[in-house]
Amino acid sequence: MLSRIGVLAAAAVALVAMPLTANAQDWQPESPITIIVPWAAGGSTDTVTRVLAGELTEALGQDVVVMNQPGAAGSVGTRSVWESDRDGLTMAAGAAGDLGAYPVIGTLDATLDDWRLYLHVAYPGLISVPADSEWDDFGELLEALKTAEEPITVSSAGLTSATAVNMQAIDAVADINYRQIVYEGGNPAVISTVAGETQMTAATATEQVDMIRAGRLRPLAAVAGTALEIDGYDGTIPPITDWLPEIRTAPNYFGVFVPADTPENILNTLDAVWENEIADSEALRKFAAERAAIFDPSYGQEAAEKAMPFLSINAWQQYEAQTAPNSPADFGIPRPE
Repeated sequence: MLSRIGVLAAAAVALVAMPLTANAQDWQPESPITIIVPWAAGGSTDTVTRVLAGELTEALGQDVVVMNQPGAAGSVGTRSVWESDRDGLTMAAGAAGDLGAYPVIGTLDATLDDWRLYLHVAYPGLISVPADSEWDDFGELLEALKTAEEPITVSSAGLTSATAVNMQAIDAVADINYRQIVYEGGNPAVISTVAGETQMTAATATEQVDMIRAGRLRPLAAVAGTALEIDGYDGTIPPITDWLPEIRTAPNYFGVFVPADTPENILNTLDAVWENEIADSEALRKFAAERAAIFDPSYGQEAAEKAMPFLSINAWQQYEAQTAPNSPADFGIPRPE
């Protein structure tokens, strides 16, 4: 009898413990995870995502692979994630400022609130020209942009890319004459400027650092309110506010995203990975230091708040320039202050 009581007692304890264990148990992916980079290989999203994939592989105990799927200013690859199963096995990578702008430009209906954000680094924009350019500083380039009879060509990764946002910000306060030449990602865009196909670039600093260190690009101004220093480059790059103090700037945060209606145990696991692993990632910290990026991990509501200033600038510039048909206000995106 005592034995039977003991068995029943043990069974009761097990029944009580089972839901507690299940609730507390980490998500254990049973097959490889794919992160879709919606841009060409070698750009700002691609390079940091490959570092992140290694960190997630170790943290989740499952292979994490990166797949490039460019098209329609990043919305093609992002849409494929949105339309995939909610099983945590497919994630989107990119800039949160692009992600939240898709419904404004009409390429994807999902709003920023429809995604769970996991951010890792922020990239400042950078205005650069080929090393043999006639323009020695941003003041000279700005004057040329204002007075040129023919548009000055700017390499770009598309409608919501860092270049598009940066050039629109300049145009809003300086009325410049330029034309974007669009490539399938930041890396090929920067290479076009190095090769002389385009006259300047306004891509992220991380996409330009190798060519700056190699002496192939001449950096003129950081699209920020503070100066930028790059490891391996002899000099400090002045902020664009030295010439345009009223320009709107904000950090452009990058990360990976999953639909917000992904099962709670998966989201809880990813939250824990960000808080306990990614926040202290030496690999990502080293990447940021080497690539002129800001290491600043966050997730959930905090991440959404950090992403909003750049998204606000991006979305409202697109709308006011009539390159986006939908008002950002319809998607809860406030006007930039």
